[in-house]
Amino acid sequence: TCSLLRSPKGFPKLKNDTFLRAARGEETEHTPVWCMRQAGRYLPEFRETRASQDFFATCRSPKLCCELTLQPLRRFPLDAAIIFSDILVVPQALGMEVVMVPGKGPTFTEPLKEVEDLLKLRQKVDVTAELGYVFQAITLTRHSLEGKVPLIGFSGAPWTLMSYMIEGGGSTTMAKAKSWLYRHPEASHQLLRLLANVIIDYLVGQVAAGAQALQLFESHAGHLGPELFQDFALPYIRDIAQAVKSKLKEEALPLVPMIIFAKDAHYALRDLAHAGYEVVGLDWTIRPQEARAQIGKHVTLQGNLDPCALYAPKEKIGELVKKMLENFGTQRYIANLGHGLYPDMNPEHVGAFVEAVHAHSRHINKH
Repeated sequence: TCSLLRSPKGFPKLKNDTFLRAARGEETEHTPVWCMRQAGRYLPEFRETRASQDFFATCRSPKLCCELTLQPLRRFPLDAAIIFSDILVVPQALGMEVVMVPGKGPTFTEPLKEVEDLLKLRQKVDVTAELGYVFQAITLTRHSLEGKVPLIGFSGAPWTLMSYMIEGGGSTTMAKAKSWLYRHPEASHQLLRLLANVIIDYLVGQVAAGAQALQLFESHAGHLGPELFQDFALPYIRDIAQAVKSKLKEEALPLVPMIIFAKDAHYALRDLAHAGYEVVGLDWTIRPQEARAQIGKHVTLQGNLDPCALYAPKEKIGELVKKMLENFGTQRYIANLGHGLYPDMNPEHVGAFVEAVHAHSRHINKH
């Protein structure tokens, strides 16, 4: 239960640290597993909890975020929880209005059109004032987990957030946002820098609130080629890791493992391996051995089962998981999907995925 009566810190002792050990490159008895969007619409209890509420109102309710975060852990023996929230709370903190339109997804009422629109954004963001509800949700959830598994905090990365803020929602081409990179490189850097500064404070605040690992989502990396990624995404991804770590040290907070997930950025894996993250997340479009060869042995890999594999019969899911584990190896590896769970997936198939990871990795480790 997610009751708001709690001591401010004094968190329960962690019972299952397999995910954190794998993230840090320590040996594990089984390969840990969690799923992106594990708190999501594929669970009937999620749909029930969310039914009466506006999406972003849910994000602003620590009690509801806690409940939604815990739901998948009541069903499946996952090795980590990820706080229920959304990457677009950061543009909201900068003063932009975002609404969730049924059937369409997140929509900005006034996207950035001209360079002058940058002046409408808050230039200095007090993350505690603007995003304190996320910090409260993290602290509450960390207590409510009772040490069962670690809690992951997250943020969107600057380019991904910029693309939403200019496109005004989802897009198949990102043409409006990319046109800024070509036409207004200076203004683009100004916006990306502003976003990076907020993200740094936001991630540090999440650790102060109780997050035990952090994931940065560069979900729209696939719209950039190697050059644009090198200029407009990678420098900020690097900066964020470096600045978060130095601030955690300064504030005597735990140095938590950080994960970078840049979807469809296989052209940048070598760079991402040296960007300062303990873990590199992979989508399903790259072969495990190729990723391992490019990333090397000093970084943990996370991923990368095609989410659509969960539509397969359960036995087939088991075979695919076994193959994935053989290809990645069971150590320095965190099993996950190559993207989030889809709303029409069968929860039993998610359970089959989680159990297959545990069973096969234990078997491989023994033999």
